[in-house]
Amino acid sequence: MHIESDGFARDIAVADRAGNAPGVFWMSGFMSDMGGTKASEVDQWCAGRGLACTRFDYSAHGASSGTIEDGSLSRWLEESLTVFRKTADGPRIVIGSSMGGFLATLMAKALCAEDLACPLIAGMILIAPAIDMTERLMWEEFSDEIRKKVMETGGWFRPSPYDDGGYRITKRLIEDGRKHLLFDGPLLTFPYPVAILQGRLDEDVPLDVALDLVALLDADVSLTVVPDGDHRLSREQDIELLLKTIERMATQ
Repeated sequence: MHIESDGFARDIAVADRAGNAPGVFWMSGFMSDMGGTKASEVDQWCAGRGLACTRFDYSAHGASSGTIEDGSLSRWLEESLTVFRKTADGPRIVIGSSMGGFLATLMAKALCAEDLACPLIAGMILIAPAIDMTERLMWEEFSDEIRKKVMETGGWFRPSPYDDGGYRITKRLIEDGRKHLLFDGPLLTFPYPVAILQGRLDEDVPLDVALDLVALLDADVSLTVVPDGDHRLSREQDIELLLKTIERMATQ
């Protein structure tokens, strides 16, 4: 899928399988992609039940074009909205993991602003949602030295247990992220169920972020804390919990 805006063109890789409603719309995390364990398991589960399922890669992720230097929440949100609008021909359960949970919430906010009934969203499942991640989980955690490096050189490689080279955190990402902060804003009213799955041992997105999100939502919201769960929540028992959550929401 080709997208061009503000002089920035990119090709977005999309895996869209037709099926019954409510289908699933998957949104991956930062530097993750639609071929990850959770996304693949969800897709196979939907296929076995004849449900529609859409997965895609943000620009600079997976099979999509672009570099991380050009990446920003604004661009990834635009891509998410574009793919959703072009593929959702019926109600969808939107599932967002980590940054995908943040983008899913921003996408739902935009869609519900257009139509208070949000007819194309049947529900949301947020896995360790990294709400306000660029400020709360990055900038506020950075030392003065790292902040200076980001601002003066344009970025910094943050060490990560998931990538030996670390993740590039850019000045563009930090500054653009301030346009999308939710915790300082009004309550978010969503007319559909929201389920949050959170690992208590998550060192990347702490439990308090999920608790603050519960307080921010004016919705039928549930929070399930996995006592021994980490950030990825990709073990067999974690996947089973996710699939049961989808099934429960799909049959409501």
